[in-house]
Amino acid sequence: MFSQFTVKNLSPEQVRKGLDADDIILIDVREPDEHNAECIQGAVNLPLSRLAGTSLPESDGKTLVMQCAGGVRSAKAVAVCRKRGLKVDHHLAGGIAAWKAAGLPTTR
Repeated sequence: MFSQFTVKNLSPEQVRKGLDADDIILIDVREPDEHNAECIQGAVNLPLSRLAGTSLPESDGKTLVMQCAGGVRSAKAVAVCRKRGLKVDHHLAGGIAAWKAAGLPTTR
């Protein structure tokens, strides 16, 4: 599977700063119904269930950061990307739940 030590955990504040600076692309790996119900503004929805056969957005030097509801699927998404030979290492630790717990806004 994957080693938790190989996934770089980013805090909600680190992700917010990266989004504000336009340094990261946030990829929401939840299913479309979850994403459509509530999401982090600017997140690109690319479900884990389709990740193995789907192209990732062009990063143009930005860091790709995976995000889900609580951090489990996003860590799995990092592993899927690595198996595909992609250089994806980061995820939002705690997912959108941690984002909301930090008092950061979501879009409904």
